[in-house]
Amino acid sequence: MTKDLLKVTDLKQYFPIKGGMLGRTVNHVKAVDGVSFTVKEGETVSIVGESGCGKSTTGRAILRLDDPTSGEVEFDGEDLLGLSKKEMRKRRKDLQIIFQDPYASINPRQTVRQILEEALEIQNTVPKKDRPDKIAELMETVGLGAHQADRFPHEFSGGQRQRIGIARALSVDPKLIVADEAVSALDVSIQAQVINLMKRLQREFSLTYLFIAHDLGVVRHISDRVIVMYLGKIVEMGDKKSIFDNPHHPYTKALLSAIPVPDPAPEKKEERVFLKGDVPSPIDPPQGCRFHTRCPFATEKCKVETPELRPEDTMEEGHVAACHYMKEIIDGTHKPQQ
Repeated sequence: MTKDLLKVTDLKQYFPIKGGMLGRTVNHVKAVDGVSFTVKEGETVSIVGESGCGKSTTGRAILRLDDPTSGEVEFDGEDLLGLSKKEMRKRRKDLQIIFQDPYASINPRQTVRQILEEALEIQNTVPKKDRPDKIAELMETVGLGAHQADRFPHEFSGGQRQRIGIARALSVDPKLIVADEAVSALDVSIQAQVINLMKRLQREFSLTYLFIAHDLGVVRHISDRVIVMYLGKIVEMGDKKSIFDNPHHPYTKALLSAIPVPDPAPEKKEERVFLKGDVPSPIDPPQGCRFHTRCPFATEKCKVETPELRPEDTMEEGHVAACHYMKEIIDGTHKPQQ
């Protein structure tokens, strides 16, 4: 049985808002507010949601690029939040990240060789005399030529730069890679190439991915399980097939209905779900269910009681959602209230 490589429990990330002449903390942005999930070894778990839902902040908090406000992050049996900065630096070789913007995340003044060698030097995973061979191997692994290692980032296309970012992440032989919107800045054809590359590398190197994205078409292609976030909280979580074929939360249904349909005249037309209003501010999130201000099924109960993530008898194993009226919405006995 595959073990849990990553276990996140009640993770919170609040950013202070300073105000007044003395610069005191007057409030907090509750970017991530009590998130819990696991990622198994060799699995790809995707976190999806609208911009501002907290998915990227969750990834950064797990890696301690931003130190979380509270919660637990257990990686391969070790408490990451209990490590000192020195201990965490040693552990970082097992936890890597691919950033959204492949140009902003690499030093434009360094050649690709210098970029990759820097990672090898910091973690000291490869002897100095073997580093040229390692760099050539990394370049070829991600579909670039070894002769291109002495070029600068501006000499590459966007897709090639993202391959350089992947090569840098692979350079220290990680166990977990957080891909933060890794293909969202690329053209569709290049997206497919990078996604296929990531899937091939996962098979070859037994990698585990935490894939953060807003493009559900990409998520459907690469994921094993899917986590849906809204305003800092998880609203639905489950196996990819279960989420896409049998969504239970109204927000998940709205997200799925926004996926472009390639056939302009499909045999079965799904009714589009249009959400009213904007995402509320994470500084002062709504009481009760955070989605109630935009949910057509919301009642007074939704405004005061926070729903728990729970399964329903119409769900597959491991599928949970946070909605008071899941069953009633599915069977049609709970109608839109507005």
